[in-house]
Amino acid sequence: MDLDLLKIASNLRGWAFDLLLKMSLVILGISLLEVPYHRWSYEKRLRMTREELKEELKQYEGDPRVKARIRSFHRKFVRHRMIQRVKEADVVVTNPVHLAVALMYKPGQTKAPMVVAKGKGWLAERIREEAVRACVPIYQHPQLAQVLYRSVEVGQMIPVELYRAVAEVLAWAYRLKR
Repeated sequence: MDLDLLKIASNLRGWAFDLLLKMSLVILGISLLEVPYHRWSYEKRLRMTREELKEELKQYEGDPRVKARIRSFHRKFVRHRMIQRVKEADVVVTNPVHLAVALMYKPGQTKAPMVVAKGKGWLAERIREEAVRACVPIYQHPQLAQVLYRSVEVGQMIPVELYRAVAEVLAWAYRLKR
């Protein structure tokens, strides 16, 4: 009460400055802890759940049913193209009912006989039907048909171990055509 007005204003200014400084230090201390926590929390909230990941993968790659249908069309196209290549074959080697392997050999163009089509079950039946339509000789040799079916993919040349057996079959087919 004894202080004059200027002294009171000076004391209030000092207390306010001290209070402001202490509050600033407290806020700075809290923010040093709060900012990393909020950043961690924000990044955690941004992460996807398993369901969200599955849904995004489904959207990115496409609906599995659509993909399955596309694969089905692709398989049909490949089978159709393979059946069409039977016309180019020199001979079709069969296991009487279950397997059919169409072989082609063009001297000078291919180094070794090549499998142009192969099938099992109903596909083997389609290969045989196409061979009959195209007048391609059909040779029944169950062991050779099984080995060719298991070991050679369509478009590949036959392995060296099968040259002799395939050469005999091709010789038979060429004699038959003559």
